[in-house]
Amino acid sequence: MINCIIVDDEQHAIDILVHYAKQTPHLNLVASFTNPIEALQLLGQQKIDLVFLDIQMPELSGIDLIKAIHGKSKVILTTAYSEFALEGYELYVVDYLLKPIRLPRFLTAVQKVAQQMNTISETSSQQETPEDDYVFVKTESKGKLLKINLADIDFIESMKNYVAIHRGGQKTLVYTSMKELEERLPKKQFIRVHKSFIIPISRITGIEGNLLRLKNVIAEILIGENYKAELMEIIRGKMIR
Repeated sequence: MINCIIVDDEQHAIDILVHYAKQTPHLNLVASFTNPIEALQLLGQQKIDLVFLDIQMPELSGIDLIKAIHGKSKVILTTAYSEFALEGYELYVVDYLLKPIRLPRFLTAVQKVAQQMNTISETSSQQETPEDDYVFVKTESKGKLLKINLADIDFIESMKNYVAIHRGGQKTLVYTSMKELEERLPKKQFIRVHKSFIIPISRITGIEGNLLRLKNVIAEILIGENYKAELMEIIRGKMIR
């Protein structure tokens, strides 16, 4: 169950979101606020998983509220102004809903939150086992299996019908799909950051816009918009503010 609140200075906008929330089985609406200061007080006292948040409000804007809660709750922005989208995503909001908000779009945004929460739960509950140290893969040579130590992998790249595993400047082509390989790799160690890239979390050295920097890797690793939120959730957990 996702505990959520709604923060919007317009009551009719709150009424629409309340109606949608009541039709969403895994949402538990804790409260709604027209005053963002009161919402901030509740967020400091109670664990709230998700905030539906307007941007332009008196006294405290939605952007200011996001900064004040320091990532303690996930945020879906709800606004009539598209020009704030970029700033919202830079603050790692889960989604950005433009008013008037339709129910299908609302449900899509909530599903993103549910997927992120499930991923974090699975990652935190997984325990390292000896089997996490290596994998065997089928190479382009017929009948040949190759053992690859996970600690040696620099990054993994999609290449049409193959997947390329990069290790120490060498590239091993594996006849499989990115989806299959992603499912087989331990989620505690690897994350997909783009439709074409899977990377070892421990090798991240920095982020510049939509580019990832990896230890001992010259290649540019792109961050896809569909994968950015999950990556930043991991980064945020290690961030010193």
